[in-house]
Amino acid sequence: MTKERVHFVAIGGTGMGSLAGLLKARGVEVTGSDRALYPPMSTALEGWGIPVTLGFDPAHVEEDPPDLVVIGNAVRPDNPEARAAIDAGLAYRSFSDALYERAIAGRHSVVVTGTHGKTTTTSLIAVLLEKTGRDPSFLVGGISLDFEGSFREGGGEHFVVEGDEYDTAFFDKTPKFLHYHPRTLILTSVEFDHADIYRDLDHVKSAFRELVAGMPADGTLVAAWDHEGVRDVVEEAPCRLVRYGLDADAHSGPDWRADEIRVHSDGTEFRVAAPGRAPVTTRTSLFGRFNVENALGALAALDALGVPLDEAAAALPAFRGVKRRQEIRGVANGITVVDDFAHHPTAVAGSIESLRVRFPEARLVAVFEPRTNTSRRRIFQDDYTQALLGADRVVVKCVPDEPIYSATGEVTEFFSAAELAESLRARGVPCDVFDTVDEIVADRVRDHRAGDVVLVMSNGDFDNIWEKLLAALRT
Repeated sequence: MTKERVHFVAIGGTGMGSLAGLLKARGVEVTGSDRALYPPMSTALEGWGIPVTLGFDPAHVEEDPPDLVVIGNAVRPDNPEARAAIDAGLAYRSFSDALYERAIAGRHSVVVTGTHGKTTTTSLIAVLLEKTGRDPSFLVGGISLDFEGSFREGGGEHFVVEGDEYDTAFFDKTPKFLHYHPRTLILTSVEFDHADIYRDLDHVKSAFRELVAGMPADGTLVAAWDHEGVRDVVEEAPCRLVRYGLDADAHSGPDWRADEIRVHSDGTEFRVAAPGRAPVTTRTSLFGRFNVENALGALAALDALGVPLDEAAAALPAFRGVKRRQEIRGVANGITVVDDFAHHPTAVAGSIESLRVRFPEARLVAVFEPRTNTSRRRIFQDDYTQALLGADRVVVKCVPDEPIYSATGEVTEFFSAAELAESLRARGVPCDVFDTVDEIVADRVRDHRAGDVVLVMSNGDFDNIWEKLLAALRT
């Protein structure tokens, strides 16, 4: 019997690559193509034995037609490979539909969504389910340090997945998270992002409202109650609503609350109070207020899935985290280099805050690369100033001078790194802008002090600045 073959167009995305790995583990023959590949997904694909061809070519689907073509949402309508597959009448699916049909359907769909915290919270819920004996499956947009990968196929009833509000494909402009049909939904935050497809915050909220409205009556929505955007979109939830947060008094108060927060050298301790349950004190290896909130949301979700609070709280300290989320890449010459995926102003501020409490005596140098379609627009110009004020020194990579993709109209107002630097300096925070990674590395070597913490924030490969900086500091 001939083995089924599935071909992925734009396989290098974290979701696409993870689904490819999951199918490969099932015995499916998997191939892929992409414009370029970067770690960690490039390394993962190689380790899974999935051949990837660089560049898009109709021959990839015409010469030996696959049984299914999965088309990523980074693929444009004029992509020659995707176009050839569709025109030839081959079976094709968006990533989201392929994921649901091939992996989630028939299981209890646990979807984690929101502007921030999705990857960490998804990983955390999966780890807690696994450590409490529920044997879950999961797929996440990052590399879980606990599972040493971005997916897992278990024998239990739950499939935990990160749900993104970005659109599905060039042939399907609905948000990806609508395709996962959650029975349990965790909503961490709702803010303006993805300016290339959303006009404004109200447009973003409309997508989340549609998600909430589609919840089944017997489902559960676990909502981060400290966030105004979340409270706004869940007003008419048709299912059970569980509220969690750190602010005990605001907005009638959450059902699940974390308080008595204490920072230790190896993580953060906090107390959990929940209706009808004795308070439980637990700890996480993570740092920062937003990570306590993520952990609390995970514990509330586990309770909704039938895992007792004391059982889940006992498993929480073992959670190791996710690559590129406040990941220490190394220490050289007394300098700690940290890698973080933060790019939205709220995430940038949160990452700085968490490292402040983790390294209270250190000089914190924030190195920021604005590279997304949203961060390269002027929309968050002032917000980035406020977000970066928590650092002792800021270094910014010059914004690339190239067109910005937009489905919402021509982009005419652009983010200015020079203006950011001027604004920070006026507020007492030294800031410099550099054109290249080599210039940034030279600056950090020239200006370093023993005990510095260098926080590098980018959602891209940043020309491997982490290893370059560590190598330069060692010489």
